Amino acid sequence: MTCFRHRDRLRTLSAAFAFALTAAPLASQQPSYPTRWSPAIAERADVKAALEYLDKRFPKQLEEWARITEMQAKSEHEKMRADYVYGVMEDEGLKVSYDSIGNVTGIREGTGGGPTIVFAAHMDIVHALGTDLKVRFDGDTLRAPGVFDNSASVANLLAVIRAMRIGNVKTKATFIFVATVQEELGLKGMDWWLDHNPKPDLLVGMDGGLGPIMYGALGIYWSKYVFTGAGSHTVTSRGKPTPVKAVADAIAHIYQVNVPPLPQGAVYNVGQIHGGVIFNGIPQELCYTMDLRSPDPVLLDSLDRTLDGIAAAAAKKEGVQWHKEIVQHNKAGGTTATLAGARAHPIVQTAIDIHHSLGIDIGPPGKDAEAFGSTDANMGVVRGIPSIAVGRSFGGNQHTITEWAHWPSALPATKMILLLAVALSDGAVKGIVP
Repeated sequence: MTCFRHRDRLRTLSAAFAFALTAAPLASQQPSYPTRWSPAIAERADVKAALEYLDKRFPKQLEEWARITEMQAKSEHEKMRADYVYGVMEDEGLKVSYDSIGNVTGIREGTGGGPTIVFAAHMDIVHALGTDLKVRFDGDTLRAPGVFDNSASVANLLAVIRAMRIGNVKTKATFIFVATVQEELGLKGMDWWLDHNPKPDLLVGMDGGLGPIMYGALGIYWSKYVFTGAGSHTVTSRGKPTPVKAVADAIAHIYQVNVPPLPQGAVYNVGQIHGGVIFNGIPQELCYTMDLRSPDPVLLDSLDRTLDGIAAAAAKKEGVQWHKEIVQHNKAGGTTATLAGARAHPIVQTAIDIHHSLGIDIGPPGKDAEAFGSTDANMGVVRGIPSIAVGRSFGGNQHTITEWAHWPSALPATKMILLLAVALSDGAVKGIVP
Protein backbone atom coordinates (compact mmCIF):
# COMPACT_ATOMS: atom_id res chain seq x y z
CA MET A 1 0.00 0.00 0.00
CA THR A 2 1.32 3.46 -0.80
CA CYS A 3 0.64 6.64 1.08
CA PHE A 4 2.45 9.07 -1.19
CA ARG A 5 -0.87 10.35 -2.57
CA HIS A 6 -1.59 11.56 0.95
CA ARG A 7 1.65 13.50 1.30
CA ASP A 8 0.27 16.94 0.44
CA ARG A 9 -2.65 16.41 2.77
CA LEU A 10 -0.25 15.19 5.43
CA ARG A 11 1.81 18.37 5.23
CA THR A 12 -1.30 20.49 5.54
CA LEU A 13 -2.55 18.59 8.57
CA SER A 14 0.89 18.48 10.14
CA ALA A 15 0.92 22.26 10.02
CA ALA A 16 -2.32 22.21 11.98
CA PHE A 17 -0.46 20.28 14.68
CA ALA A 18 2.08 23.09 15.11
CA PHE A 19 4.26 22.00 17.95
CA ALA A 20 6.03 24.83 19.72
CA LEU A 21 8.80 22.67 21.09
CA THR A 22 10.65 25.61 22.60
CA ALA A 23 7.66 27.41 24.05
CA ALA A 24 7.51 27.62 27.83
CA PRO A 25 4.37 26.30 29.54
CA LEU A 26 1.71 28.81 30.50
CA ALA A 27 2.02 30.13 34.00
CA SER A 28 -1.14 28.32 35.02
CA GLN A 29 0.39 25.07 33.77
CA GLN A 30 3.72 25.34 35.58
CA PRO A 31 4.35 21.93 37.13
CA SER A 32 4.04 21.54 40.86
CA TYR A 33 5.69 18.11 40.58
CA PRO A 34 9.30 17.38 39.63
CA THR A 35 9.97 17.08 35.93
CA ARG A 36 12.91 16.14 33.75
CA TRP A 37 11.63 18.11 30.76
CA SER A 38 13.28 21.24 29.46
CA PRO A 39 12.66 22.82 26.02
CA ALA A 40 16.44 22.82 25.62
CA ILE A 41 16.28 19.06 25.07
CA ALA A 42 14.48 19.57 21.77
CA GLU A 43 17.21 22.03 20.71
CA ARG A 44 20.02 19.52 21.00
CA ALA A 45 21.52 18.86 17.57
CA ASP A 46 21.04 15.11 17.78
CA VAL A 47 17.44 15.39 18.98
CA LYS A 48 16.60 18.00 16.32
CA ALA A 49 17.96 15.68 13.65
CA ALA A 50 15.83 12.82 14.97
CA LEU A 51 12.69 15.00 15.07
CA GLU A 52 13.33 16.23 11.54
CA TYR A 53 13.70 12.64 10.41
CA LEU A 54 10.31 11.77 11.92
CA ASP A 55 8.71 14.66 10.03
CA LYS A 56 10.35 13.70 6.75
CA ARG A 57 9.67 9.99 7.04
CA PHE A 58 6.10 10.15 8.34
CA PRO A 59 4.52 9.04 5.03
CA LYS A 60 6.67 5.91 5.24
CA GLN A 61 5.61 5.44 8.86
CA LEU A 62 1.99 5.46 7.69
CA GLU A 63 2.76 2.81 5.10
CA GLU A 64 4.44 0.68 7.76
CA TRP A 65 1.53 1.23 10.15
CA ALA A 66 -0.87 -0.08 7.52
CA ARG A 67 1.43 -3.00 6.73
CA ILE A 68 1.64 -4.00 10.39
CA THR A 69 -2.12 -3.67 10.82
CA GLU A 70 -2.74 -6.06 7.95
CA MET A 71 -0.64 -8.81 9.56
CA GLN A 72 -2.72 -11.36 11.45
CA ALA A 73 -1.90 -11.15 15.15
CA LYS A 74 -4.61 -12.61 17.33
CA SER A 75 -3.27 -13.23 20.84
CA GLU A 76 -0.97 -16.28 20.83
CA HIS A 77 -0.57 -15.89 17.04
CA GLU A 78 1.70 -12.82 16.86
CA LYS A 79 4.60 -14.51 15.03
CA MET A 80 4.20 -12.64 11.73
CA ARG A 81 4.38 -9.28 13.44
CA ALA A 82 7.10 -10.47 15.79
CA ASP A 83 9.31 -11.53 12.90
CA TYR A 84 8.80 -8.17 11.23
CA VAL A 85 9.63 -6.23 14.40
CA TYR A 86 12.67 -8.42 15.02
CA GLY A 87 13.96 -7.67 11.51
CA VAL A 88 13.57 -3.91 11.91
CA MET A 89 15.26 -3.88 15.31
CA GLU A 90 18.13 -5.97 13.97
CA ASP A 91 18.55 -3.67 10.96
CA GLU A 92 18.70 -0.68 13.31
CA GLY A 93 21.60 -2.16 15.23
CA LEU A 94 19.84 -3.25 18.39
CA LYS A 95 20.74 -6.40 20.29
CA VAL A 96 17.58 -8.39 19.55
CA SER A 97 16.15 -11.58 21.01
CA TYR A 98 12.98 -13.63 21.28
CA ASP A 99 11.91 -15.18 24.55
CA SER A 100 9.98 -18.38 25.09
CA ILE A 101 6.57 -16.71 25.27
CA GLY A 102 7.15 -14.78 22.03
CA ASN A 103 8.14 -11.26 23.12
CA VAL A 104 10.70 -9.45 20.99
CA THR A 105 13.31 -7.43 22.89
CA GLY A 106 15.71 -4.92 21.38
CA ILE A 107 18.41 -3.29 23.53
CA ARG A 108 20.03 0.07 22.76
CA GLU A 109 22.97 0.58 25.09
CA GLY A 110 23.54 4.01 26.60
CA THR A 111 26.79 5.80 27.31
CA GLY A 112 26.50 4.87 30.98
CA GLY A 113 25.44 6.44 34.23
CA GLY A 114 21.77 6.55 33.30
CA PRO A 115 18.70 4.45 34.09
CA THR A 116 17.45 1.36 32.31
CA ILE A 117 14.15 2.26 30.64
CA VAL A 118 11.66 -0.12 29.05
CA PHE A 119 9.36 1.06 26.27
CA ALA A 120 6.73 -1.62 25.58
CA ALA A 121 4.11 -1.96 22.85
CA HIS A 122 1.93 -5.03 22.52
CA MET A 123 1.65 -6.69 19.13
CA ASP A 124 -1.50 -8.76 19.59
CA ILE A 125 -5.07 -7.89 18.60
CA VAL A 126 -8.39 -9.40 19.65
CA HIS A 127 -9.66 -10.21 16.16
CA ALA A 128 -9.92 -13.82 15.04
CA LEU A 129 -7.50 -15.28 12.54
CA GLY A 130 -8.84 -14.72 9.04
CA THR A 131 -10.52 -11.40 9.87
CA ASP A 132 -10.23 -8.93 7.00
CA LEU A 133 -7.62 -6.48 8.29
CA LYS A 134 -7.28 -4.42 5.10
CA VAL A 135 -6.61 -0.79 5.95
CA ARG A 136 -8.78 1.85 4.30
CA PHE A 137 -7.73 5.49 4.12
CA ASP A 138 -10.70 7.79 4.69
CA GLY A 139 -9.48 11.38 4.73
CA ASP A 140 -7.51 11.82 7.94
CA THR A 141 -8.73 8.47 9.28
CA LEU A 142 -7.43 4.91 8.96
CA ARG A 143 -10.09 2.21 9.26
CA ALA A 144 -9.38 -1.45 10.00
CA PRO A 145 -9.69 -3.91 12.87
CA GLY A 146 -6.67 -3.46 15.13
CA VAL A 147 -5.45 -0.28 13.46
CA PHE A 148 -5.72 1.66 16.72
CA ASP A 149 -5.16 -1.06 19.35
CA ASN A 150 -2.26 -1.56 19.11
CA SER A 151 -0.77 -1.50 15.62
CA ALA A 152 -0.29 2.27 15.91
CA SER A 153 2.03 1.89 18.90
CA VAL A 154 4.13 -0.76 17.18
CA ALA A 155 4.65 1.58 14.21
CA ASN A 156 5.46 4.49 16.54
CA LEU A 157 7.99 2.37 18.42
CA LEU A 158 9.82 1.35 15.26
CA ALA A 159 9.84 4.96 14.03
CA VAL A 160 11.50 6.14 17.25
CA ILE A 161 14.13 3.40 17.06
CA ARG A 162 15.01 4.51 13.52
CA ALA A 163 15.03 8.21 14.44
CA MET A 164 17.41 7.64 17.34
CA ARG A 165 19.86 5.92 15.00
CA ILE A 166 19.55 8.47 12.18
CA GLY A 167 19.96 11.38 14.61
CA ASN A 168 22.78 9.56 16.40
CA VAL A 169 20.99 10.43 19.63
CA LYS A 170 23.30 10.04 22.60
CA THR A 171 21.77 9.03 25.93
CA LYS A 172 23.07 7.91 29.27
CA ALA A 173 20.19 5.48 29.60
CA THR A 174 20.02 2.01 28.19
CA PHE A 175 16.71 1.56 26.37
CA ILE A 176 14.97 -1.78 26.18
CA PHE A 177 12.29 -1.86 23.51
CA VAL A 178 9.86 -4.73 24.08
CA ALA A 179 7.18 -5.80 21.60
CA THR A 180 4.97 -7.91 23.82
CA VAL A 181 2.54 -10.73 23.18
CA GLN A 182 -0.75 -11.77 24.80
CA GLU A 183 -1.54 -8.37 26.27
CA GLU A 184 -5.19 -8.93 25.41
CA LEU A 185 -5.17 -12.17 27.44
CA GLY A 186 -4.29 -10.42 30.68
CA LEU A 187 -0.95 -8.67 30.05
CA LYS A 188 0.77 -12.05 29.97
CA GLY A 189 3.72 -11.11 27.77
CA MET A 190 4.79 -8.16 29.91
CA ASP A 191 4.20 -10.13 33.09
CA TRP A 192 6.45 -12.90 31.79
CA TRP A 193 9.14 -10.45 30.66
CA LEU A 194 9.34 -8.75 34.04
CA ASP A 195 9.51 -12.11 35.80
CA HIS A 196 12.45 -13.25 33.68
CA ASN A 197 14.61 -10.13 33.28
CA PRO A 198 16.45 -7.72 35.58
CA LYS A 199 14.13 -5.11 37.04
CA PRO A 200 14.24 -1.90 34.96
CA ASP A 201 14.34 1.54 36.55
CA LEU A 202 11.39 2.90 34.54
CA LEU A 203 8.68 1.47 32.29
CA VAL A 204 6.59 3.20 29.62
CA GLY A 205 3.65 1.35 28.12
CA MET A 206 2.74 2.55 24.63
CA ASP A 207 -0.97 1.85 24.50
CA GLY A 208 -4.23 3.79 24.56
CA GLY A 209 -5.48 6.97 22.97
CA LEU A 210 -3.88 10.35 23.50
CA GLY A 211 -5.17 11.63 26.80
CA PRO A 212 -4.31 11.69 30.51
CA ILE A 213 -1.07 10.01 31.56
CA MET A 214 -1.91 6.75 33.30
CA TYR A 215 0.29 5.99 36.30
CA GLY A 216 -1.89 3.40 38.04
CA ALA A 217 -3.06 -0.13 37.41
CA LEU A 218 -6.58 -1.40 37.03
CA GLY A 219 -6.79 -4.73 38.82
CA ILE A 220 -8.36 -7.35 36.59
CA TYR A 221 -9.96 -10.52 37.97
CA TRP A 222 -11.14 -13.08 35.44
CA SER A 223 -13.07 -15.96 37.01
CA LYS A 224 -15.29 -18.80 35.81
CA TYR A 225 -18.23 -19.93 37.95
CA VAL A 226 -19.22 -23.52 37.21
CA PHE A 227 -22.55 -25.08 38.32
CA THR A 228 -23.16 -28.82 38.09
CA GLY A 229 -26.05 -31.22 38.69
CA ALA A 230 -27.32 -34.69 37.88
CA GLY A 231 -29.18 -33.61 34.75
CA SER A 232 -32.32 -35.16 33.33
CA HIS A 233 -34.35 -35.73 30.18
CA THR A 234 -36.85 -32.93 29.60
CA VAL A 235 -39.76 -35.37 30.03
CA THR A 236 -38.69 -36.17 33.59
CA SER A 237 -37.26 -32.74 34.45
CA ARG A 238 -40.17 -31.19 36.34
CA GLY A 239 -39.09 -30.07 39.79
CA LYS A 240 -35.53 -31.36 39.47
CA PRO A 241 -32.49 -29.18 40.30
CA THR A 242 -30.96 -27.52 37.26
CA PRO A 243 -27.79 -25.47 36.84
CA VAL A 244 -29.73 -23.23 34.44
CA LYS A 245 -31.89 -21.77 37.21
CA ALA A 246 -28.88 -21.35 39.47
CA VAL A 247 -26.93 -19.49 36.77
CA ALA A 248 -29.94 -17.33 35.91
CA ASP A 249 -30.50 -16.48 39.58
CA ALA A 250 -26.83 -15.69 40.14
CA ILE A 251 -26.55 -13.43 37.12
CA ALA A 252 -29.74 -11.59 38.02
CA HIS A 253 -28.31 -10.85 41.48
CA ILE A 254 -24.90 -9.90 40.09
CA TYR A 255 -26.40 -7.04 38.14
CA GLN A 256 -28.09 -5.73 41.28
CA VAL A 257 -24.72 -5.07 42.93
CA ASN A 258 -24.09 -1.34 42.96
CA VAL A 259 -20.50 -0.16 42.78
CA PRO A 260 -18.94 3.30 42.42
CA PRO A 261 -17.88 3.98 38.83
CA LEU A 262 -14.40 4.02 37.39
CA PRO A 263 -11.79 5.46 37.45
CA GLN A 264 -11.64 5.00 41.25
CA GLY A 265 -14.53 2.55 41.62
CA ALA A 266 -15.13 -0.70 39.77
CA VAL A 267 -16.80 -2.30 36.78
CA TYR A 268 -17.86 -5.88 36.10
CA ASN A 269 -19.32 -7.91 33.28
CA VAL A 270 -20.60 -11.44 32.65
CA GLY A 271 -18.85 -12.04 29.35
CA GLN A 272 -19.70 -15.64 28.53
CA ILE A 273 -22.23 -18.36 29.34
CA HIS A 274 -21.44 -21.94 28.35
CA GLY A 275 -23.03 -25.32 28.84
CA GLY A 276 -25.50 -27.91 27.73
CA VAL A 277 -25.21 -30.22 24.74
CA ILE A 278 -28.80 -31.02 23.72
CA PHE A 279 -32.20 -29.35 23.49
CA ASN A 280 -34.08 -32.03 25.39
CA GLY A 281 -32.34 -32.24 28.72
CA ILE A 282 -31.25 -30.42 31.85
CA PRO A 283 -27.56 -29.65 31.36
CA GLN A 284 -25.22 -31.33 33.79
CA GLU A 285 -22.86 -28.37 33.70
CA LEU A 286 -23.27 -24.68 33.02
CA CYS A 287 -20.89 -21.80 33.66
CA TYR A 288 -20.48 -18.07 33.30
CA THR A 289 -17.38 -15.90 33.29
CA MET A 290 -16.78 -12.72 35.27
CA ASP A 291 -14.58 -9.81 34.29
CA LEU A 292 -14.15 -7.70 37.44
CA ARG A 293 -11.95 -4.59 37.44
CA SER A 294 -10.94 -1.90 39.92
CA PRO A 295 -7.79 0.07 40.73
CA ASP A 296 -8.65 -0.26 44.44
CA PRO A 297 -7.32 -3.58 45.79
CA VAL A 298 -9.59 -3.49 48.84
CA LEU A 299 -12.72 -2.89 46.76
CA LEU A 300 -11.61 -5.47 44.20
CA ASP A 301 -11.24 -8.23 46.78
CA SER A 302 -14.48 -7.22 48.52
CA LEU A 303 -16.46 -7.43 45.29
CA ASP A 304 -14.81 -10.73 44.42
CA ARG A 305 -16.06 -12.17 47.73
CA THR A 306 -19.52 -10.72 47.08
CA LEU A 307 -19.67 -12.47 43.71
CA ASP A 308 -18.61 -15.73 45.34
CA GLY A 309 -21.42 -15.34 47.86
CA ILE A 310 -23.96 -14.76 45.12
CA ALA A 311 -22.87 -17.95 43.36
CA ALA A 312 -22.98 -19.97 46.58
CA ALA A 313 -26.46 -18.71 47.46
CA ALA A 314 -27.82 -19.45 43.98
CA ALA A 315 -26.40 -23.00 44.01
CA LYS A 316 -27.79 -23.71 47.49
CA LYS A 317 -31.22 -22.36 46.57
CA GLU A 318 -31.43 -24.60 43.50
CA GLY A 319 -29.77 -27.66 45.05
CA VAL A 320 -26.80 -27.92 42.68
CA GLN A 321 -23.04 -27.81 43.19
CA TRP A 322 -20.71 -25.02 42.18
CA HIS A 323 -17.03 -24.19 42.08
CA LYS A 324 -14.88 -21.30 40.95
CA GLU A 325 -11.97 -21.39 38.53
CA ILE A 326 -9.55 -18.46 38.65
CA VAL A 327 -8.46 -17.72 35.09
CA GLN A 328 -6.41 -14.59 35.75
CA HIS A 329 -6.01 -12.33 38.77
CA ASN A 330 -3.94 -9.22 37.96
CA LYS A 331 -3.33 -7.07 41.02
CA ALA A 332 -4.71 -3.56 41.42
CA GLY A 333 -2.27 -0.68 41.68
CA GLY A 334 -4.15 1.43 44.21
CA THR A 335 -6.26 4.56 44.51
CA THR A 336 -5.22 8.15 43.89
CA ALA A 337 -4.49 8.51 47.60
CA THR A 338 -2.38 5.38 47.91
CA LEU A 339 -0.48 6.20 44.70
CA ALA A 340 0.46 9.74 45.73
CA GLY A 341 4.11 8.73 45.68
CA ALA A 342 3.80 7.34 42.16
CA ARG A 343 2.21 10.59 40.97
CA ALA A 344 5.11 12.53 42.46
CA HIS A 345 7.72 10.59 40.47
CA PRO A 346 9.25 12.73 37.69
CA ILE A 347 8.20 10.21 35.01
CA VAL A 348 4.59 11.42 35.25
CA GLN A 349 5.12 15.17 35.09
CA THR A 350 7.82 14.78 32.45
CA ALA A 351 5.32 13.05 30.17
CA ILE A 352 2.69 15.71 30.88
CA ASP A 353 5.09 18.56 30.11
CA ILE A 354 6.21 16.99 26.84
CA HIS A 355 2.59 16.54 25.72
CA HIS A 356 1.96 20.21 26.48
CA SER A 357 5.11 21.27 24.64
CA LEU A 358 3.87 19.43 21.55
CA GLY A 359 0.40 20.93 21.76
CA ILE A 360 -1.25 17.59 22.54
CA ASP A 361 -4.39 18.09 24.62
CA ILE A 362 -4.44 15.61 27.50
CA GLY A 363 -6.76 17.53 29.76
CA PRO A 364 -6.46 20.48 32.16
CA PRO A 365 -4.11 20.49 35.15
CA GLY A 366 -5.39 18.04 37.71
CA LYS A 367 -7.05 15.96 35.00
CA ASP A 368 -3.96 15.29 32.92
CA ALA A 369 -2.85 12.26 34.95
CA GLU A 370 -4.90 9.42 36.44
CA ALA A 371 -4.21 6.64 38.94
CA PHE A 372 -5.64 4.23 36.41
CA GLY A 373 -4.51 2.06 33.54
CA SER A 374 -5.15 -1.20 31.73
CA THR A 375 -1.94 -1.71 29.76
CA ASP A 376 1.44 -3.42 29.96
CA ALA A 377 2.46 -0.63 32.33
CA ASN A 378 0.21 -2.22 34.97
CA MET A 379 2.76 -4.97 35.42
CA GLY A 380 5.35 -2.39 36.38
CA VAL A 381 3.04 -0.47 38.71
CA VAL A 382 2.20 -3.50 40.82
CA ARG A 383 5.91 -4.38 41.10
CA GLY A 384 6.81 -0.93 42.39
CA ILE A 385 8.53 0.16 39.16
CA PRO A 386 7.77 3.81 38.23
CA SER A 387 5.54 3.21 35.23
CA ILE A 388 3.20 5.12 32.95
CA ALA A 389 1.08 4.46 29.89
CA VAL A 390 1.00 7.02 27.08
CA GLY A 391 -1.11 7.20 23.93
CA ARG A 392 -0.40 6.35 20.31
CA SER A 393 -2.88 8.62 18.41
CA PHE A 394 -6.49 9.62 18.60
CA GLY A 395 -8.94 6.90 17.63
CA GLY A 396 -11.85 4.76 18.72
CA ASN A 397 -14.07 1.68 18.43
CA GLN A 398 -11.20 -0.55 19.49
CA HIS A 399 -11.88 -4.28 19.69
CA THR A 400 -14.51 -3.94 16.95
CA ILE A 401 -14.42 -4.29 13.17
CA THR A 402 -15.20 -0.56 12.88
CA GLU A 403 -11.98 0.45 14.65
CA TRP A 404 -10.41 3.69 13.45
CA ALA A 405 -7.41 5.92 14.07
CA HIS A 406 -6.67 9.57 13.31
CA TRP A 407 -3.39 9.23 11.46
CA PRO A 408 -2.06 12.84 11.70
CA SER A 409 -1.99 12.60 15.50
CA ALA A 410 0.41 9.67 15.36
CA LEU A 411 3.21 12.08 14.40
CA PRO A 412 3.13 14.13 17.63
CA ALA A 413 2.60 10.91 19.58
CA THR A 414 5.80 9.51 18.06
CA LYS A 415 7.74 12.71 18.76
CA MET A 416 6.48 12.54 22.32
CA ILE A 417 8.03 9.08 22.77
CA LEU A 418 11.37 10.28 21.41
CA LEU A 419 11.45 13.34 23.66
CA LEU A 420 10.29 11.33 26.66
CA ALA A 421 13.10 8.84 26.15
CA VAL A 422 15.76 11.56 26.03
CA ALA A 423 14.28 13.55 28.92
CA LEU A 424 14.05 10.50 31.20
CA SER A 425 17.60 9.56 30.25
CA ASP A 426 19.38 12.87 30.56
CA GLY A 427 17.01 15.55 31.87
CA ALA A 428 17.68 17.41 35.11
CA VAL A 429 14.98 17.16 37.76
CA LYS A 430 13.19 20.46 38.34
CA GLY A 431 10.29 21.37 40.61
CA ILE A 432 9.29 20.28 44.08
CA VAL A 433 6.82 17.75 45.34
CA PRO A 434 3.95 19.55 47.11
